[in-house]
Amino acid sequence: MVAQQYLPPWFSVAPMMEWTNNHFRTLARLISKHAWLYTEMIAAETIIYQSGDLDRFLAFTPEQHPIVLQIGGSNLENLAKATQLARPYGYDEINFNCGCPSPKVAGRGCFGASLMLDADFVAKAMSVIAANSDVPVSVKCRIGVDNHDTYSELCDFIYKVSTESPTRHFVIHSRKAFLKGLSPADNRKIPPLKYEFYYALLRDFPDLRFTINGGINSVDEVNAARNEGAHGVMVGRAAYYIPWETLGHVDTAIYGAPRRYLTRRQVLEQYQKYGDSILGKYGKNKPNVRDVVKPILGLFHAAPRNGLWKRNADAAFQRCVTLKSFFEETLETIPDWVLDKPLEDEASSCVVETFANSKNLLPPPYAKKERENSEQERMYD
Repeated sequence: MVAQQYLPPWFSVAPMMEWTNNHFRTLARLISKHAWLYTEMIAAETIIYQSGDLDRFLAFTPEQHPIVLQIGGSNLENLAKATQLARPYGYDEINFNCGCPSPKVAGRGCFGASLMLDADFVAKAMSVIAANSDVPVSVKCRIGVDNHDTYSELCDFIYKVSTESPTRHFVIHSRKAFLKGLSPADNRKIPPLKYEFYYALLRDFPDLRFTINGGINSVDEVNAARNEGAHGVMVGRAAYYIPWETLGHVDTAIYGAPRRYLTRRQVLEQYQKYGDSILGKYGKNKPNVRDVVKPILGLFHAAPRNGLWKRNADAAFQRCVTLKSFFEETLETIPDWVLDKPLEDEASSCVVETFANSKNLLPPPYAKKERENSEQERMYD
């Protein structure tokens, strides 16, 4: 399957380690038919060393299309092998992680966000990934790392990777990353958002495609970013923690699709079939009921009796061995009208000025022509 079969990635769900697994993606697709879904980041070495059990890491149902595989690594040979092994699964795009600041990733062999300091390697990695795949490739990165956080340095990275590899799509997390001194959670909150860097990239690299990421938590904000010219918008934790309100409006408010009159009860009925079919599939009670239920814990966010339902869920995890029994024991807590009420049309008149204001703060244009000339002069020195 190829990405051209689907609507454009105007809205995508960010890759989140231990979150955007098969369970969450199944739930997300039941709610939104058009959002682009990303896997959690999978290390190339994991794919290689688990080659006898690849379905556990790479398999997905056809309904999850359009879906992007995010891969991580710092060894060209391993990236090539991993991409080859993933190819038969039919992902719609391969994304390379150059943005994760976790010490588990960035601190091990120049991995994740630290790769932004080595554009030469990233260009080679993207060429290797593209050569071993038959779908588009993309990079997810920050706007900078540690003290390497100027707009010019970001542009140097984009220019190098895009001119020396087939990469034409960049997902830009609009915060820089600190490789030391901040936890991954703090790296998502403390470095200031600089959306102006993103919009400057649109100006300076008109032949490339950019998706904006970071600090965007609602459909209103997604549309505001797109109204200011964003090619695509990626949402992370809001899609996971508030899936009904966030993903539920994507198809109508962003893609203009007809309203489906979907209810939470319908979603849970379909999700139960998936969940009970996969319980214990990988042995040693993996996945178990708790694993499969985890993505739906935000489905009743802000709804009446949500807190009581979660408390009952904690108790039910100790006893229930199927999703059917789990729902029978816990859903009586939620009022029927909550379960059966279709999601209301997005009628917000909220005005978001964030992105319009950011466009008033654009840095000076990237002087890539001068940089090309300087590089050519060095070649002849």
